[in-house]
Amino acid sequence: MSNWSYTRGLHDLGNSVYAYLQPDGTWGRSNAGIITDGEASLLIDTLFDLKLTQQMLDTMRKSIPAAAHIDMVVNTHANGDHCWGNELVADAQIIASANTVEEMITDTSPLQLAALLKQAPQLGQLGEYVSRIFAPFEFGNITLTLPNKTFEGELSLVVGDKLVHLIEVGPAHTRGDTLVHIPSDRVVFTADILFIGGHPIIWAGPTSNWLRACDRILAMDVDSIVPGHGPITDKKGVAEVKGYLEYIYQEACKRYEAGMPALEAARDIPMDRYATWTDGERIVVNVVSIYRELSGDLTHPGKVSLFGQMAALALR
Repeated sequence: MSNWSYTRGLHDLGNSVYAYLQPDGTWGRSNAGIITDGEASLLIDTLFDLKLTQQMLDTMRKSIPAAAHIDMVVNTHANGDHCWGNELVADAQIIASANTVEEMITDTSPLQLAALLKQAPQLGQLGEYVSRIFAPFEFGNITLTLPNKTFEGELSLVVGDKLVHLIEVGPAHTRGDTLVHIPSDRVVFTADILFIGGHPIIWAGPTSNWLRACDRILAMDVDSIVPGHGPITDKKGVAEVKGYLEYIYQEACKRYEAGMPALEAARDIPMDRYATWTDGERIVVNVVSIYRELSGDLTHPGKVSLFGQMAALALR
């Protein structure tokens, strides 16, 4: 694995490229980054709420002159922990894949999540679980701020004289997952295609797309790989995530073919080799997603239902 320290805040990757890390990488503790050249700047993702996003921007501005004014923002996907701070950089050009913007519009909103947390004491096991993972964040004061530029497939940007490639690899984790590759600096920000030290979660799928995304990263000439959650890694970290996805896919297929229900399969798959990874209850969502793939079911179960199923596993 890489030699980078895993501490909260800004990490200099060299050549005016920085990662912003939030240990321990569990629910809502996402990573972000900034690329600068001269006075030009591109921010990679905002954070889950306004307080965290403001803290990140303040930290960047103390150390990076070009962060005083953010020119461009890339939202790598639609999960709130990568875009719900957008209103604090609303005067920038905010860029995302068209599939990401569509999902931002239809997905759970900040106000809906705030309402769910208010209702939590009356929601039993589900309420206990969502409070445990989301209570540290403040959603009630967020105005959802959508990107103002979209792309499909790939898009090349220039930050000063630095070339940055946006590569859409979704649907995988979400519908429109995007990699941010800086070839000259041998750095890639993978967003939630990589969870390092934690269970990935297949909200969208198919798994085959996610495996292809891992292969795309493995084929890159990069030294530093910034995941969506967890510590900065290298290609060994990519291989571990790919191995996890291959393993759970194979194990879920066996149980699907045997007629075992998805929730029973999620409890039955041996996960000993991943015992140290956080958020093990996500196996429920992953197996449900794989079963949906195998059956050809194109519908997506509601997230509240999936959180309820994770709660049952996490709190048992």
